[in-house]
Amino acid sequence: MRPGVQVRPVAPADLEGLVELCLTARAESTVGAQLCSADGDRLRVQLGTLLAVQGGQALVGLLDGELAGLLLGRVVGPGPFTDDVSLHVEALYVRPSTRRRGLGHALLGGALTLAEEAGASELYAVHLPGARGVQRFFARLGFAPAAAHRVVATSTLQRRLAGEHVRPGGGRRGAHGLEDLIARRRQVRSETQSGPVDLRELHGTDVPAAGRGQGTGRSSISRQVSRAVASRRDAESSSTIS
Repeated sequence: MRPGVQVRPVAPADLEGLVELCLTARAESTVGAQLCSADGDRLRVQLGTLLAVQGGQALVGLLDGELAGLLLGRVVGPGPFTDDVSLHVEALYVRPSTRRRGLGHALLGGALTLAEEAGASELYAVHLPGARGVQRFFARLGFAPAAAHRVVATSTLQRRLAGEHVRPGGGRRGAHGLEDLIARRRQVRSETQSGPVDLRELHGTDVPAAGRGQGTGRSSISRQVSRAVASRRDAESSSTIS
């Protein structure tokens, strides 16, 4: 560790400085809303909650006695599906004016100590999208991609789930309806070689007599398939899991 650099667990007297540092990090990021709240009072409560829960960890980095960096994380595991224990580094930040002084390395060194004390075999680091400098920093220290995360607002998910239309017969629009339509179309194609086609069998509904000709039937089938494809794409674009 370089001279003047110190890393230690957060103390009660550090709380105000920690809140100010979090707000500085939020202002610097182009996606600050994903980092933390802009409300200082709410941040105090959230930081207090992190330190109160089991496994919550917070380190501060000091440069010449001044608060200049932070590391927030949680010890995770063992759990219902794994016996492994890991340390999740949820935030790592160093004040711009104090960078390139070894403070980031020192904070991760402190995190490594926490991981060893907790019996953790791995460290996971979460960085904000677009934070290329932080990504390169982790990559140089051996951190490799582990998973991809997606985020959705609860209001958006509620709206999308409510948009899942159900037909009167109980069938959901989407892949199954399209597959049934394509199967019926293939059956009709094979039957056209031996005799006339009743479009009522294809669509499951009555059709005008003028629409029972072969040319009109094919046009109607194409329109039905196009609409089914569009419905399937809409369904797949909103969710990949039912």
